[in-house]
Amino acid sequence: MEAVTRVNSTARAAGIVTVVVAALLGSAYVLGRSLVPDQTRQHATGVTTDANGPHYADQPPEQPSTGHPSASQSAAGPAEAGQDGTGRDAGGDQLFGAHTDTGTARLALTFDDGPDPRYTPQVLATLREYDVKATFCVVGENAQDHPDLVQAIVADGHTLCNHSWHHDVSLGNRSADQIRADLIRTNEAIRAAVPDVPIVWYRQPGGAWTYPVVSVSRQLGMTPLHWSVDPSDWQVPGANKIATTVLTQAQPGAVVLLHDAGGDRQGTVDALRRILPELTSRFELEALPTDPT
Repeated sequence: MEAVTRVNSTARAAGIVTVVVAALLGSAYVLGRSLVPDQTRQHATGVTTDANGPHYADQPPEQPSTGHPSASQSAAGPAEAGQDGTGRDAGGDQLFGAHTDTGTARLALTFDDGPDPRYTPQVLATLREYDVKATFCVVGENAQDHPDLVQAIVADGHTLCNHSWHHDVSLGNRSADQIRADLIRTNEAIRAAVPDVPIVWYRQPGGAWTYPVVSVSRQLGMTPLHWSVDPSDWQVPGANKIATTVLTQAQPGAVVLLHDAGGDRQGTVDALRRILPELTSRFELEALPTDPT
């Protein structure tokens, strides 16, 4: 009888151990699952390809210049690309030969998306104060709407760059004929304001370069122009951040990407007033030449 009792006690003990082990294994499994990333979770990507009013596809709606950037992408551009889920900051193998520097020790300031009657005159006045020449990458429909500002840009000795008709980030994915028609239409709008002005540079919106858009721009006598310093001012991070980024990243030969239109650009204007005194003490600034090699 005593032997039977011992057997029953042993069985009960074994059963308890089994239950405890099973519970521990179950807890470990749950804990392990919680530590493994959900492989089914997808992150939204994609690019809006058209402008929405004055705010272009790779840029957020207008915000106060003291605000913080909203969630969007830097280049495509390259994420202008920010770009920018749109190609901004694209790697060298995605630029198809687009220039990222001046090819000299000189530094170039470039202003995209204008002209704009609110901000372009402020940018021009600030550049004039420091006797700095720059390059303006203008959008065709804005050139058509504000020919007086295109004339003012040229009159101050700045050079011009074609930035497509409607800031179409997906332009490079269209047919060669569509790309050609867009770039020609933009050049015609520019030359309606300033006949015979050289237009020898082309910048793809969002920095979303493709072989066809590079090829067509070259056929039309324009050199593809990217950048090497991007403070993402299109995200409206505030003048301090814009100025800090430019001043810390600037180096000989840099092409700096800024914007004088496409949203609230007061932060860019204010940053420019802080940037120019130091840049002019460290570098020779130039408007990109009208005879690029």
